[in-house]
Amino acid sequence: MDGQLLPVLVLLLGASGLCEQGLGPGEEKPPEEKPSEEEPLEEDRVLVLSQQTLGQALQEHPALLVEFYAPWCGHCRALAPEYRKAAALLAAESARVTLAKVDGPAEPELAEEFAVTEYPTLKFFRDGNRTHPEEYTGPREAKGIAEWLRRRVGPSARRLEDEEDARALMDAQDVVVVGFFQDLQDRDVATFLGLAQDALDMTFGLTDRPQLFQKAGGLPSGQGHAPGHRVQQRGERAAGQTSSKIFAARILNHLLLFVNQTLDAHRELLPGFREAAPHFRGQVLFVVVDVGADNDHVLQYFGLKAQEAPTLRFINVETTKKYAPEHGAAVTAATITDFCRTVLGGGIKPYRLSQEVPPDWDQRPVKTLVGKNFEQVAFDETKNVFIKFYAPWCAHCKEMAPAWEELAEKYRDHEDIVIAELDATANELEAFPVHGFPTLKYFPAGPGRKVIDYKGARDLETFSKFLDSGGELPAEEPAEVPGATFPVGVCPQAPGLRPVLWRVAVGEHGGAERRVWHPAGSL
Repeated sequence: MDGQLLPVLVLLLGASGLCEQGLGPGEEKPPEEKPSEEEPLEEDRVLVLSQQTLGQALQEHPALLVEFYAPWCGHCRALAPEYRKAAALLAAESARVTLAKVDGPAEPELAEEFAVTEYPTLKFFRDGNRTHPEEYTGPREAKGIAEWLRRRVGPSARRLEDEEDARALMDAQDVVVVGFFQDLQDRDVATFLGLAQDALDMTFGLTDRPQLFQKAGGLPSGQGHAPGHRVQQRGERAAGQTSSKIFAARILNHLLLFVNQTLDAHRELLPGFREAAPHFRGQVLFVVVDVGADNDHVLQYFGLKAQEAPTLRFINVETTKKYAPEHGAAVTAATITDFCRTVLGGGIKPYRLSQEVPPDWDQRPVKTLVGKNFEQVAFDETKNVFIKFYAPWCAHCKEMAPAWEELAEKYRDHEDIVIAELDATANELEAFPVHGFPTLKYFPAGPGRKVIDYKGARDLETFSKFLDSGGELPAEEPAEVPGATFPVGVCPQAPGLRPVLWRVAVGEHGGAERRVWHPAGSL
């Protein structure tokens, strides 16, 4: 029989908060003392590395996780105690892995060598290989860090020899994934083990024992929990089918069906959705979103309201381009198939989110822009327009909000100056993709649609000097911290990184269907 996998519950995690390089406005980095010796320092079981000591650490520690941090970064400070706890957990069990850290601003050569552009950045080095470290993709808490590392220095899946092994594994864990293979040297096994390294909320087992596959239907099923839901999965797939269920998580094209599971008419659409899925195995991940559950973030991300269900949306999670079928189109296996083929063939243009223009958008000192009035305001040839692109949840945006309000109040009587803001999470602009918050852009008066990126300090005085000089900062106040790659103080917790990653459970048919309860991370 070919490789088989059962039962499965897949959890995909979103990106954690990050801060970009550079000092905060008005901050100065204290001088750092370099160790005089070549031996790495150690703090709470965490090595403190520098340009002089990294090479030795790589030689001495075949499995080395290195955190590149900045002393001023709030996310780094939040991670620090969890990082120390993870080091203690691994040391207590004599795990063959070492944790280390590097002060990125104090070691610019290392930051440049390893392309560190945001803090914290964690990289995992194996066997002293300095040129191809693995990016850390796990959680930012101690147990998750430790488990991510365990699965890289030890087996990521437990080998099951008999029914007793399988029962013990399933009884001990909430979510269990068992891979059944004819040959444990099969290439699908390597892919299975690779996925097991990252799916930390589940325990994995694998076996090549025919008797276990034959008895799989009688084994206790894996049980997964999500708010308001309980999922039980049993192996139902016949020999000869592929193991695409477990591997479908790597697919970047997602088709989402928004339905209300409490309505019979909506549930009746699911068989057609499942019927269409096999035609796009390996190309498109089919996802069912229950608008009656806690999925407000998913609806908001696609600019939908629960009342608009049933409806379809297609997204490529790498480019973040979104596609919608014609308004009112029926949801059948045939229409779903046609819609997917049209999107994949480039026959339909992506849509972009835009809120409606508020009736009082220009009544406050800070003008409110949305996608539908952006062009009209930003490129008014008679105005100098200074715009803040923000996210409602961004701490940096909230921190600078008072200064932005003061700036607008200061220039409210200047007819040729407009101070405005645009919620970039609810309004998408094709010409100005926003990758970090806040992003500030200045649109000077006159023809030519000129745009100037603001990269100075975020305070009233510097803002004012920038406006008074026609979009230039005084020479004595550099707009960027020397050596910084990104604007000062930007926090790129933007949906565009990997915008929507779904918490999903494998459906019963088609190999590519998923059912969503709620988004796995903040949008």
